[in-house]
Amino acid sequence: MENIIVLDFGGQYSQLIARRVRELRVFSELVSYDMPIEKIKAKNPKGIILSGSPSSITAKDIGYIVDKELFNLDIPVLGICYGMQLIAYMLNGEVTNSGTNEYGKTRINIDTSSLLFDGLQSVETCWMSHKDSVYLLPPFFRTIASTPNLPIAGIEEPFKKIYGIQFHPEVIHTPSGMDILKNFLFKICKCSPIWTTVSIIEKEVNEIKEKSAGGKVICALSGGVDSSVAAILVNKAVGERLTCIFVDHGMLRSGETEQVEKTFKDNFKINLVLVKAQDRFLSKLKGVTEPEQKRKIIGTEFIRIFEEEAKKIKDANYLVQGTLYSDVIESGTKNAAKIKSHHNVGGLPEDMQLKLIEPLRMLFKDEVRVLGIELGLPEEIVLRQPFPGPGLAIRIIGEVTGKRLEILQKADSIVIEEIKRAGLYNKIWQSFAVLPAIKSVGVMGDERTYDYPIVVRAVSSEDAMTADWVRLPYKVLEKLSSRIINEVEGVNRVVYDISSKPPSTIEWE
Repeated sequence: MENIIVLDFGGQYSQLIARRVRELRVFSELVSYDMPIEKIKAKNPKGIILSGSPSSITAKDIGYIVDKELFNLDIPVLGICYGMQLIAYMLNGEVTNSGTNEYGKTRINIDTSSLLFDGLQSVETCWMSHKDSVYLLPPFFRTIASTPNLPIAGIEEPFKKIYGIQFHPEVIHTPSGMDILKNFLFKICKCSPIWTTVSIIEKEVNEIKEKSAGGKVICALSGGVDSSVAAILVNKAVGERLTCIFVDHGMLRSGETEQVEKTFKDNFKINLVLVKAQDRFLSKLKGVTEPEQKRKIIGTEFIRIFEEEAKKIKDANYLVQGTLYSDVIESGTKNAAKIKSHHNVGGLPEDMQLKLIEPLRMLFKDEVRVLGIELGLPEEIVLRQPFPGPGLAIRIIGEVTGKRLEILQKADSIVIEEIKRAGLYNKIWQSFAVLPAIKSVGVMGDERTYDYPIVVRAVSSEDAMTADWVRLPYKVLEKLSSRIINEVEGVNRVVYDISSKPPSTIEWE
């Protein structure tokens, strides 16, 4: 399969670059900037993209550099922002911190004779975000873009096919950004747009067959989009060797268990084992309030149950999880800070006995949805709003108890019902209720109450890496508030979360 390698220098848009390449139907893989040259060559990429970075070329101790041999592989290279500065630095140009910083939308003059800018206008709008800039071109390079404040905003060495741009083509604020990436992929790297859902399925099925090596496989099935798609994909690869384990930890959405059983047992005829474990999880979570500790406890307990169930199945050595790329990034990677440990990544126990199979690990949520439709999953599963693996446990801020779970489950059900009734469910990335373990004074029937508040959260997003709060109509908010307060015992106040990500995260814990 044709492949574009994106070297990650820790930039905030690194993942977005990989996504944009995939949107153009070319497979891209995000790897650490210090991947050895031999490993890069072994991947046989058609092109290499160098991402942006919070690091500075002008710093005394430059942390992020590459092997100079990278530029002698006869593979086209595109440096973006820090990536362009790195090209100049590594190839004997000069980079300076002149004090002329550029942030935000900028008008840029471009040389349309460059293949990278083929078909563009001579003046375009782009998105800049930099302090350092290229001061002196490396030998054999020429300038192909500039701004009023920046004489060198784009460079090329067309014979070696090395290009650099100071701005970010991957963000929507650069209107012609996708055209620039198209030119790099198709006119410079000579890629073909052949990475489709069919090719993903074929590739993953073959890899699963090879990795499982004829052994029995169990799948951690939650009923959400990710684990459901992973289950069907693995079932396609191993058939009767797959057993799905659905753990009812008592922190699920209303009706979750019944829907899972109907979909997988009845529709897909997959071996399904249902494990009732609410008391077990609540016992482990008793007295626990710290979010990271919650996630790790839940992640560990999931694995212990899967290990116990695997022992009941002869030769069951493999565990399938619906881990997504956003889970991996948020749990912390070499060049990205840990935001929170996802129970299926950072929450896994070190002494886990089962071998992992994660067919969706390099995919984003929207890519997984498309895959699910191609695999024949019903829309009510594929188009479901995301639900965290730890379930309602991380939507209760504080200790998880049976009473609090009951309150939150009822409130969350009302939120979903009213969002669907308003025709907004498929237009919103996620909508749900949160229960902070605090109480406030209220009055009902002329009597004082001292009960919980419910926080309603609704966000729009494309891949969960960023999100904005949804401007729900006042009538919808009014209905939500009225129903929750009147129908859920123990609640006397409803508030609406109007925070974006960043600085907040989508979930509260």
